[in-house]
Amino acid sequence: MHAETRDVWDVMSTARTIRRFTDEPVNDATLRRCLEAASWAPSGANAQAWRFVVLRSAEQRAIVGKAAAHALAVIEPVYGMTRPAPGDNSLRARNNRATYELHDRAAEFTSVLFTQKRFPTASELLLGGSIFPAMQNFLLAARAQGLGACLTSWASYDGEQVLREAVGVPEDWLLAGHIVVGWPKGRHGPLRRRPLEQLVNLDRWDAPATALLTG
Repeated sequence: MHAETRDVWDVMSTARTIRRFTDEPVNDATLRRCLEAASWAPSGANAQAWRFVVLRSAEQRAIVGKAAAHALAVIEPVYGMTRPAPGDNSLRARNNRATYELHDRAAEFTSVLFTQKRFPTASELLLGGSIFPAMQNFLLAARAQGLGACLTSWASYDGEQVLREAVGVPEDWLLAGHIVVGWPKGRHGPLRRRPLEQLVNLDRWDAPATALLTG
């Protein structure tokens, strides 16, 4: 049984990043619902200038594995990551162990590449506002159906050109993001997040929102 839920609040509060997956494949109907949810997202001027590329063949999964290796080589020194010792069960070690497992098994899983058409009058940040909601919809639809998903950096760094060439993405399209999807080992959420008191201000940058958050 997979942990499905139709409660939108439950979906949002438990949709943590999943990096460890079982060998069970994601069926077409379940994946299609995630893609449909992505297509429901808002985009600037309702242009819907996006393309979602499912990477599922053995050949393309191997390319994803190559991109994942490139990304790991970049992020290890940035985050000071090393493979945990077998007996280390600290929170950091558990998190790192899951990250390494995801990268090591990258070529085994279905994933989706999210692309966005470039427009000369818009910055990449502005264009992100037209594709990131689609990615979030995909993640939430995955969680609602009991799937696990992980937004990766594999379409960045040296992995961008690897994936762009393998997929045939034209140069005038952005590789906006990449999501691995599968059935999770373990459970979803609850999420660990900073309290609203540390995130929300009222009217001014340095004004606390105590009345709003406790009223």
